Amino acid sequence: MSATFDCVVVGAGPAGSAAALVLARAGKRVALVERGPFPGSKNMYGGVVYGRVLDTLVPGWEQEVPVQRWITRRATMVLTETQSLTVDFRSGAWARPPYNGCTTLRPDFDAWLAGKAEAAGAVLLCSTTVTGLRRDDTGRVTGVCTDRPGGELGAPVVIACDGVNSFLAKEAGLYQSFDPANFTLGAKEVIALPRDEIDRRFGLAGDEGADIEIVGATADVAGGGFVYTNADSVAIGVVLQLPGLARSGRRPEDLIAQLKAHPSIAPLVAGGDLKEYSAHLIPEGGYDAMPEIVTDGLMVAGDAAGLCLAAGIWLEGVNFAIGSGAAAGETAVEALRRGDASAKGLAGYRRRLESSFVLRDHRKLRRAPHFVLSERVQHRYPAVVCDLVEQLFTVENPAPKRGGLKAGWRALRAHDVPLRDVARDAWTALRTFG
Repeated sequence: MSATFDCVVVGAGPAGSAAALVLARAGKRVALVERGPFPGSKNMYGGVVYGRVLDTLVPGWEQEVPVQRWITRRATMVLTETQSLTVDFRSGAWARPPYNGCTTLRPDFDAWLAGKAEAAGAVLLCSTTVTGLRRDDTGRVTGVCTDRPGGELGAPVVIACDGVNSFLAKEAGLYQSFDPANFTLGAKEVIALPRDEIDRRFGLAGDEGADIEIVGATADVAGGGFVYTNADSVAIGVVLQLPGLARSGRRPEDLIAQLKAHPSIAPLVAGGDLKEYSAHLIPEGGYDAMPEIVTDGLMVAGDAAGLCLAAGIWLEGVNFAIGSGAAAGETAVEALRRGDASAKGLAGYRRRLESSFVLRDHRKLRRAPHFVLSERVQHRYPAVVCDLVEQLFTVENPAPKRGGLKAGWRALRAHDVPLRDVARDAWTALRTFG
């Protein structure tokens, strides 16, 4: 196999398929290269897709996307070993167009979006591993090498959507450093349960779904937990910062088992059958940890560009992958029309991202990853909040009730959190999320 294309897109995840779709619709010859046997076969994520980004890319997507459930319930849960506090929001508006988000299985979703690119004219090459970049005498990227015999794919533009810790971006010298603190390990179990039992346990009906994000679920390791509902299964898992996980000596599956045994979680998954276990690295360093995303003949998109928003309130990745992939595809079309695939000719990619939600959100929330994973937010404030609420709701007649300030001060002292630290963190939170 040896061929020449206008563009080679590496990775048939959401970013790669979006890029290939844009290029194919513009009449460009594009190869979409996937190392798995089919798109989505090697991908893992938490479980929710926020689809507004698809409105212009695939109009009417909500009528055909392989949805499991539409998210109508969004909850944030704070845990200690024996306590839990949940802020639980539901909206009937999320159960009808325009939907806010849905759970979908990645093999189904990725195959659907890659199918759109293929139907538009992209050439999908599965079971094909890209082994490196092809360059000309000046060092400009001119295609890729693959593991197939004679498997060079030539193209003036390559779009690297090869996932977190992208080896193509590294080979191109776009990653200046690798800091494990900017990455987490996501580990997930999929538990099979009857649909009507999921409805009963989570208070759902029809195609309604629930998304529960959890703080305090990972013991002494910085991170978080999650529970998502599919049609006839529940996804439960943890996200763990790499340095803390290494120091702890714990295994991710043990922390998932601990989460499943918590009194507030156990009733949601009890009696289910384990269908699947998976794990995946997640880029969580945010805006300041992004690599360079453009060089001569090459652009980087999706997880490969570190475009995953882990900001506590907002936990998103697929929408940023689609948005960045589409922007890379548009830039490639423009560069091919002008006949300039140099870094200067591809500079419109960065401008597109800067003017869209992709980098505007990342820049606004650039402080969020380190704040959310800080020691106090992870290990002290969950206990402080739960103790405060327990004191307020505990009736101790004939003793008079404590006021909220007194209960709060007592909880802070019990967990050794000075007021100056609370003030400092409140100011950081205001600047980050305000």
